[in-house]
Amino acid sequence: MAVNKPVGDNAGKGAVGKRSQHKGKVQGELHWTKRSKASGRFMDQKKSATTNPFKDLRREKKAR
Repeated sequence: MAVNKPVGDNAGKGAVGKRSQHKGKVQGELHWTKRSKASGRFMDQKKSATTNPFKDLRREKKAR
């Protein structure tokens, strides 16, 4: 039988608002970079491109 999730379990649902991520080159290496949509500033960066991207962040579309 199906059971409803408990109320207030603090589970994240959907993408984090006002943030995005993209994969770009920094000093010749690919890295995942987190960006704030409000200010446009870069917030954080993954050390290696072989690791998975940030969780629950939407990805920016490539520039044309």
